Amino acid sequence: MAQEQLGFEGMPRRLYTCTPSRLNAWLDCPRRYRMTYLDRPAPPKGPPWAHNSVGASVHNALANWWKLPLEERTPEAAGTLLMRGWLTDGFRDGEQSARWRARAREMVERYVARVDPADEPVGVERTVATRTSRIAVSGRIDRLDERAGELVVVDYKTGRHVLTADDARGSLALALYAVAASRVLRKPCNRVELHHLPSGEVAVWEHTAESLGRHVARAEQIADEASAADDAYKAARVPRPRTGEAPVVDHAPWDELFPPRPSNLCAWCDFSRHCPEGREAAPRKDPWASLDAAEAEASQ
Repeated sequence: MAQEQLGFEGMPRRLYTCTPSRLNAWLDCPRRYRMTYLDRPAPPKGPPWAHNSVGASVHNALANWWKLPLEERTPEAAGTLLMRGWLTDGFRDGEQSARWRARAREMVERYVARVDPADEPVGVERTVATRTSRIAVSGRIDRLDERAGELVVVDYKTGRHVLTADDARGSLALALYAVAASRVLRKPCNRVELHHLPSGEVAVWEHTAESLGRHVARAEQIADEASAADDAYKAARVPRPRTGEAPVVDHAPWDELFPPRPSNLCAWCDFSRHCPEGREAAPRKDPWASLDAAEAEASQ
């Protein structure tokens, strides 16, 4: 006879382990969250996105630039790193890839020309983590600076839209990075920055202890919702006996636990082929669609 596991009053609550990306995935669409983090094996994704290749190539080049000896940190070196590490997934053809490679090279060279190569960051692609009474959160910061004795979170952006201080203020990820960096390195961290490389603009927000606390409370609330759905989902998983096939799921009310949240984001969802509501809301874009739109805007 199965034995029920006893609980004891006052036992610590199990922490919800997460990243800012996981929390935001729940906010964006619980169904997409389920297919990303819970379904095993995960449903097949659509083809890779070209704009992700651009972003990853730029991030990698900037990270590797800081690893060079000081005397080699030149704009030309940043461009060379970009060319060497260029990712080609998702582009329509070689011509489009080459065109965007040239644009990205110019982007990183222009950006680092305004950076003091001797102003060594505290961290590049630095992983930070912290805990509260309800979550254990970790994430990787593009760049962590120290200015006047305080830490500054720097996040690189390569998308089409120029960002504002409101974007920096409202970013859950940046706020959690600031809290985690402050606790790990034991220095104050209130300033967060979004560096938009295509335009050269920098969106800045100076948090207070109160505003950071509100973001942490929001993260805990999201985690409570996602954790409850996780537990219900896992409890309903029924393995197939010795068939080698993927586990099956009983008839739990998945749309109640993980309701689809149709929006314009559906057009960019990797799992849109598995979601009738998402396909109806916004047919999936071509992998290079965002780059075509960016080029059209630039030509106006």
